[in-house]
Amino acid sequence: MNFFSRLKKDIRVIFERDPAAKSTLEVIFCYSGLHAIWMHRISHALFKNGWIVSARLVSNFCRFLTGIEIHPGATIGDGLFIDHGTGIVIGETAEIGKNVTLYQGVTLGGTGKEKGKRHPTIGNNVVIATGAKVLGSFKVGDHAKIGAGSVVLKEVPPYATVVGIPGRVVVLHGVRVHNEDEYKKAWLEHCKKRGLNVDDPKINAEICEEIDVDLCHNELPDPEHEMIEIALRQIQRLEKRVQDLETELSAAKAEISAEARRTSALEVLVDDSEKNSTAENFSKDVDSK
Repeated sequence: MNFFSRLKKDIRVIFERDPAAKSTLEVIFCYSGLHAIWMHRISHALFKNGWIVSARLVSNFCRFLTGIEIHPGATIGDGLFIDHGTGIVIGETAEIGKNVTLYQGVTLGGTGKEKGKRHPTIGNNVVIATGAKVLGSFKVGDHAKIGAGSVVLKEVPPYATVVGIPGRVVVLHGVRVHNEDEYKKAWLEHCKKRGLNVDDPKINAEICEEIDVDLCHNELPDPEHEMIEIALRQIQRLEKRVQDLETELSAAKAEISAEARRTSALEVLVDDSEKNSTAENFSKDVDSK
């Protein structure tokens, strides 16, 4: 892919995945994620040719300008989309596949315990949501989704959805929630309006590959909501247990009260019997005298 084709693809990817994008000029001048990707290509080229300090200077300037820190040694595939971008950190040995989507606050880092390859390898068409941390030298499979705020410390299989701290797989090979064929058809019509030659099989296949990214975040499980639901279920179980104990206590009190009444009545009967017996004995003594 030549220089201009790659630039066009970078811009096209933003239109595909961000409904807020209104014009090409807006994308070129106002999208910090796009600026970070372009500047990384410069720093990465310098880094590969041994110009380490120059590469780091470019990456530091990029961080100052965009708030996105990408190490010059990181390998990034075509079709990367960085939305908003502030706070994103991508480590030196990280590898990112094609058509990946990153949101603000994402970290592709290491654990500090490894040498050499110490950052994750992200597969194709992966979505990593806001604030997620992927730490370690393992692979995140193609088409995986990582939920917001998750901390992923081990390998993620393809087509999996991971949430929580630490990250755990909650959906595997899940069914898509949108009609992919209709989505592709609508996008191809949009491309025709913009003058793209979608009849070219190569471009058609490329666009279909780019839009094969599931951005349905409303379908991602919410770990905080899940924790709240678990806590509510536990509270309900405890409330039921308390009610059962209160019922048992009331029954025990009633039984004790009834037993006390029976005991009191029995004592009264015994006292009356003793009194009658004493009176009879007294009467017999008087009669005998």
